[in-house]
Amino acid sequence: MTMQNNETVQALQWTGNTLRVLDQRQLPELIAYDEYTDALGVTEAIVSMRVRGAPAIGIAAAYGVALSVRKHYAQSNHWRQKVEADIAMLAKSRPTAVNLFWALDQMKAMLAMQLNNPPVAILAFAEKIHADDVAANQKMGELGADVLAGAKGVMTHCNAGALATGGYGTALGVIRSAYKRQAINVYAGETRPWLQGARLTVWELAQDGIASTLIADSAAAWLMKSGAIDWIVVGADRIATNGDAANKIGTYSLAVLARQHGVKLMVVAPTSTIDWKIINGDQIEIEQRNPNELLPDCYNSEDSLVTAWNPVFDVTPAELISAIVTERGVILNPVEQGVRRLKNAI
Repeated sequence: MTMQNNETVQALQWTGNTLRVLDQRQLPELIAYDEYTDALGVTEAIVSMRVRGAPAIGIAAAYGVALSVRKHYAQSNHWRQKVEADIAMLAKSRPTAVNLFWALDQMKAMLAMQLNNPPVAILAFAEKIHADDVAANQKMGELGADVLAGAKGVMTHCNAGALATGGYGTALGVIRSAYKRQAINVYAGETRPWLQGARLTVWELAQDGIASTLIADSAAAWLMKSGAIDWIVVGADRIATNGDAANKIGTYSLAVLARQHGVKLMVVAPTSTIDWKIINGDQIEIEQRNPNELLPDCYNSEDSLVTAWNPVFDVTPAELISAIVTERGVILNPVEQGVRRLKNAI
């Protein structure tokens, strides 16, 4: 499938009664949407990585709360307690992406207000979170493109596009905006073990008519040495106040390689990704997924001598980041000041 009329692929679609989630595990071979009517289903969609990417996870959780209110408000006088239980369940779905907890906190604050019609009000707020994310991505796209002016080549890791957000994308939003201004060579790492780069990023770029080159993760250093890229542009799942940023496993190694080769690193994320409660990246919980995602079937037995270590994220220290781009502005050389000035920025 190729998108027409510059229409960007959508990971999440609200139908008016249900949440449709694009099953990203099946891309690019199959474009299939699953439909959810309650918070339990949305939680499972997040846990199973049908929906992935920090902003998209937060948006999905907001819709999960809206579905919970719709379900329980009409069925029980104790609907608030039931919704609170669903919120707690959603909060346990993924530990690293701070957008999940930010969105749930926003929904809880809304629920604490006196609402004439809670199901309608809560749904409207979830839709606002979704729309605000798209607007933020478009703003970040333009700000990031300003920073990339004159770059001849960029590389991205994992998928930080429309598939990982409400639409348009964070890192890919910057690449989209830069590409509109002038042709730029785009490289994508395959991003093992889930291959988000190979399965999602290059596919998503192709939907927008943007040519890209896929490389093996292990080819990144040689690509940098060749002089083909000036910037690495990535998203983030959590940013500490000093500018340390957690992103898909492999980002840290790219940052180290980039410093060696004079390549700059840009992190693109909405301010909802900043965890104002933590000072540095050492305080970020790193999700560990099932070793079976890495191991061949022949090693998946209790008596096997082979196991696997499967962290989903790593943390890149601020001193290796050249720019952090948010909808509230750009922080150059975040090691000097962190991201604190963005807290009250408009």
